[in-house]
Amino acid sequence: MDKLELTDAKELTNQEKEVYRTLRTNLEFTGVENRVIAVTSCGPDEGKSTVSYNLGRTLASAGRTTLYIDADMRKSILANRHQIQGIEKGLSHYLSGQADMTEVVYSTNKKNFFMLPCGLFPVNPTELLGNGRLDKLLEGLKKTFDYIIIDTPPLGSVIDAAVVAKRCDGSVLVLEADRTPKSMAKSVKEQLHAANPNIVGVVLNKVDTHKGSYYGKKYGSYYGKYYK
Repeated sequence: MDKLELTDAKELTNQEKEVYRTLRTNLEFTGVENRVIAVTSCGPDEGKSTVSYNLGRTLASAGRTTLYIDADMRKSILANRHQIQGIEKGLSHYLSGQADMTEVVYSTNKKNFFMLPCGLFPVNPTELLGNGRLDKLLEGLKKTFDYIIIDTPPLGSVIDAAVVAKRCDGSVLVLEADRTPKSMAKSVKEQLHAANPNIVGVVLNKVDTHKGSYYGKKYGSYYGKYYK
């Protein structure tokens, strides 16, 4: 198994670390059967890749062997964001029959944290995700890893996330505070539910907790007590 060196774009604050620890705990309490989780959002730039990556890292830091799958084969930002070098093959190579499972799973310099990058962007990502090789891949990987976190494209833009969620134990929807229209969130939630009824949770991201904002007034004093 080849090894990738990851460089985090920025160090999480103590408050952010606590938020992801809470998210990890909430996921674990949904049940031991929820081990393969698809993460999506309504639109781009809502932070789903950041949430899925940090959730995976937080699970790994707690001693859970965790695999992060980059299934955004349309506009992945993972390699550039974490300055990853040396990726030869990824998910698209496996799904198209050009690589075996052992060739696309990498260890990393982060303890207990493994990665399956997206590979080259294919012309037919939805069709590749819908073929039987993804089912076979996840079935095999579940024998090795405690958790598998899958980052998928925004469901409000393309159907890929629903195709992946159908093959997962559950899914998580990331919404950006004060941005995502309620009608779009409802529509995406219905699409996700149709693919797999087990939506284990919703993450409200990019919340403004400064004094004077709605969330600042509601939660500022609570967090301020613990995170001065």
